[in-house]
Amino acid sequence: MQSKVIITCAVTGSGDTVGKHPAIPVSPEQIANSALEAASAGATIVHCHVRNLKTGKGTRDVNLYAEVMERIRAKNTDVIINLTAGMGGDLMVGDGEEPMKWGEGTDLVGPATRLLHIKELRPEICTLDCGTLNFGDGQSIMIQTPTQLREQAKLIKSYGVKPEMEIFDSGNLWFANQMVKEGLIDGPPLYQLCLGIPWGAPFNTETMAYQKSQMPEGAVWAAFGIGRNEFPAVAQAVLLGGHVRVGLEDNLYLDKGVFASNGTLVERAVKIIEILGTKVATPDEGRVILGLKK
Repeated sequence: MQSKVIITCAVTGSGDTVGKHPAIPVSPEQIANSALEAASAGATIVHCHVRNLKTGKGTRDVNLYAEVMERIRAKNTDVIINLTAGMGGDLMVGDGEEPMKWGEGTDLVGPATRLLHIKELRPEICTLDCGTLNFGDGQSIMIQTPTQLREQAKLIKSYGVKPEMEIFDSGNLWFANQMVKEGLIDGPPLYQLCLGIPWGAPFNTETMAYQKSQMPEGAVWAAFGIGRNEFPAVAQAVLLGGHVRVGLEDNLYLDKGVFASNGTLVERAVKIIEILGTKVATPDEGRVILGLKK
């Protein structure tokens, strides 16, 4: 196990959770306040999406990201900020015999447009989804081609931001390792194992252990499970020597029938980590582990 475990809190995500929970953060003020709550509870990193103020759906609006960062930094200059770069790769295939008639929610943009907020705001970390995935049971495909990913990795590197490589399945990990070999990812490479998302890699001990075994020496990695697997994934990742992620992006409940907040999810993760005999990394300790400059 690691002597210090990094906790990332994924504050809101872009999924269809508004209305399924009484307090999903939507506005920049709500997102920032929830991130600050998570940081106060012990989160090393806060991972932030932004949402359309009218619809509650995910958006790539640079101004909303800027407001979230400004509000967080006005009250906390310590916590590490990780902004998603996952928006802009969404394809809704048309129904029936018209697959080329893209559905509502399709949002496909080029690497530079996808990373505009990263270029403008320079968070310490941003995400890099490392492959294409059949996302859920419908017509949604999350698209990242090898050519696009190499270009995104080059741009992120030029911005001085550390990519957190999101691994949704084993092929994603294979390609992430290839980008490391090609020198597109500065060391130590950072991997996030995303487990239990239909139809990527399932959450179980064997999958997490296998994916860990395929990483290069010196890699830093974390993992999460969605829904009721969130806390078992915390324990499993710690025992396998990794770091952890919790948050309302991945799970809405603290216990069965009990809605969570980002703060209470982080508090539960802290408790699990300490029971297992290790400690939570402070933001500055996290920077040392990840090779970041504040």
